[in-house]
Amino acid sequence: MTNEPKVTVIPPLQRYTHCVGVYCRVSTRSQEQLDSLASQLSYLTRKVAATLGWFLVDIYLDIKSGADTAGRSEFQRMMEDCRAKKLDIVVTKSISRFGRNTADTLAAINELRLYGVEICFDQEDMSTKDPYSSLMISIMEGVAQEESAARSKDITWGIIRKVENGTSSLLNRKCYGYCHDKDGQLQIDAAEAEVVRSVYEMYLQGKSVLGIIRELEARGIKSPAGKAKWCKRSIDSMLSNEKYSGDVLVFKTYNSGYPQTKRKVNNGEKSKFISIGNHPAIISKDIFSAVQAEKERRSNVVKGETGGSRKSTRYSARRDRRQ
Repeated sequence: MTNEPKVTVIPPLQRYTHCVGVYCRVSTRSQEQLDSLASQLSYLTRKVAATLGWFLVDIYLDIKSGADTAGRSEFQRMMEDCRAKKLDIVVTKSISRFGRNTADTLAAINELRLYGVEICFDQEDMSTKDPYSSLMISIMEGVAQEESAARSKDITWGIIRKVENGTSSLLNRKCYGYCHDKDGQLQIDAAEAEVVRSVYEMYLQGKSVLGIIRELEARGIKSPAGKAKWCKRSIDSMLSNEKYSGDVLVFKTYNSGYPQTKRKVNNGEKSKFISIGNHPAIISKDIFSAVQAEKERRSNVVKGETGGSRKSTRYSARRDRRQ
């Protein structure tokens, strides 16, 4: 009996014609957002693997607001790889995941066009290679920015309402000298509170900030970060924090505007809220006020009608070098 020949198909070798990068982004580290990030990554990598001629070169993951591109390290790394001709195509879930700042996003898209890099937006089924899609991307990016700005205002409104009725977690943010009880309320940490009192006392006795740092380090007291060395900013912040007198001032800083959300000190441009007697005090209000007055006395800046100017002399640490 003659054996029947068995024929097996040998498929042609896969020829990769496009080097592809996958870009994914979420705004926060909440579990819901991290799940979304994992979902984006899983779907897009499978899409690249299933597309003939596509080869996955790298994956770029950002956990950052889409308000600007400068603060997104993985976005910047992706741009550098495109400039280095490592990528031909960038695949992302949607226009809003790529960015929410119209000006920044369109600038990035136009730059990538110059390098011959195509961007594919899966959710909108659009590509920057299509002239019609390019127009729609511009329009949709503007809409996405406006929606994000409106959402930001809604979130801010909700935060303010919670502060006003005393239910906001901002009122019970922990700082050095305090810990949380089982209900999340601030309570005094005895050991750290003693250090706070000592810092205030030394300052009122005439020691400079650097003198206080030397004294704390000589005593072997660890910084709020648990380090042997203290930084000047830690002492400055401690001496300016009204929380140690039992009060909480909220919204000391604010975002200068969407989408360029640069933090600025709130010198009266926005409303502030203060909760008096919010939690147990480590120092008295009289001592806190005395320290603020002493800080002002030692400052070399005089505030006048035309702004700030420097004094001819200023308080120096020389006075306490022997202390």
